[in-house]
Amino acid sequence: MDAGSLNSYSNLKGQSRCPLQEQLLQRKNSKENMDRFIPNRSAMDFDYAHYMLTDGRKIKENQTVCSPAREAYRKQLAETLNMNRTRILAFKNKPPAPVELFPTEHSTASAHPTKSAKPRRHIPQSSERTLDAPDLVDDFYLNLLDWGSSNVLAIALGNTVYLWDASDSSTSELVTVDDENGPVTSVSWAPDGRHIAIGLNNSEVQLWDSASNRQLRTLRGCHRSRVGSMAWNNHILTTGGMDGQIVNNDVRIRSHIVETYRGHEQEVCGLKWSASGQQLASGGNDNVVHIWDRSMASSNSPTQWLHRLEEHTSAVKALAWCPFQSNLLATGGGGGDRTIKFWNTHTGACLNSVDTGSQVCSLLWSKNERELLSSHGFTQNQLTLWKYPSMVKMAELTGHTSRVLYMAQSPDGCTVASAAGDETLRFWNVFGVPEVAKTAPKVNREPFSHLNRIR
Repeated sequence: MDAGSLNSYSNLKGQSRCPLQEQLLQRKNSKENMDRFIPNRSAMDFDYAHYMLTDGRKIKENQTVCSPAREAYRKQLAETLNMNRTRILAFKNKPPAPVELFPTEHSTASAHPTKSAKPRRHIPQSSERTLDAPDLVDDFYLNLLDWGSSNVLAIALGNTVYLWDASDSSTSELVTVDDENGPVTSVSWAPDGRHIAIGLNNSEVQLWDSASNRQLRTLRGCHRSRVGSMAWNNHILTTGGMDGQIVNNDVRIRSHIVETYRGHEQEVCGLKWSASGQQLASGGNDNVVHIWDRSMASSNSPTQWLHRLEEHTSAVKALAWCPFQSNLLATGGGGGDRTIKFWNTHTGACLNSVDTGSQVCSLLWSKNERELLSSHGFTQNQLTLWKYPSMVKMAELTGHTSRVLYMAQSPDGCTVASAAGDETLRFWNVFGVPEVAKTAPKVNREPFSHLNRIR
């Protein structure tokens, strides 16, 4: 069980480093490290060497009396018999001359183009922007940050929900709830980027139109206590409460409760629908992850889970569906677990488990690369970028002085916003700018197309 509120600070000691030292070793005496030239006997012609040391010299002395015809004959004979060499000792074999079977401009590289090495992406180690977030609730089980498809960031600070427009950096206040209803315990944008759901401490959920700044309706009767997690699936708003229940609400109809999932014994602190909308992942303070299948949902009785995953040893809030493999789910455990686990949601098998060394608060997949970003608590309060599937650390981003409880990704997938118990909101350009799709060049598949045709 992870503590709801915890302030932790790291004591980092700087390591003194010696100045750069000369790495070259000096020669002890003049007889050491002297060059030795060892001839390559396998490349030597001893008969030719003996001939050049004896009879070859006599021939050179008598060349002046030779007629022009005899001299031309001698040169031709020497060239034919490879006797125009001037060196006697051979120190290495000469590489054979390359044979050009085709014209140089049409080499095999054109038939099999080599893929150019992708330049390594620069990952800034510091946040590009930092905003104050006073009264941000330092609670592991809540979800107080979300970035909508209209490029507007929503954050709950105490009893108030603020909207920050990333296009012009403007800030507006959406709603402030009364003390008897608050604080706000979760926020979640609808897929249209205009409507937003606000979960409250009194078990209610409010639906707001951000364009007109107007409340549309209040969902009641879903839970008996605070609503700490929410997730949208088209017009279905799924809510998870401290009572351990998960409820599907159809926001279009008056009787909004259409399905109920029961399986968690403690608070539901993480909810994520898969991209297809067929599977729902839920994580709870009971250290359990459930996979629910929409096709098995029933409005008459509580729905049975598809998989119950019990390998984590602490609360599971961090959930992230892989964007390039539909049945791959990443989950992160709290302070007593500290692992990121990967699951095949079709079979329920655990594919890999990585010990991160600290509490895992949130997980985000890159939309452009095979990379995973995790946020952590004590001791470094860092964001860690991992390469998947090797899980090699690509970068560690530090700056927060308290655990990084919440993360949200911009619609283009490039920027990540993080909010921490230090009451700051930071923006990181961690995933980089996606490459512009290039039109593939037309490939002429006909062999020897560069050669003239025989007619």
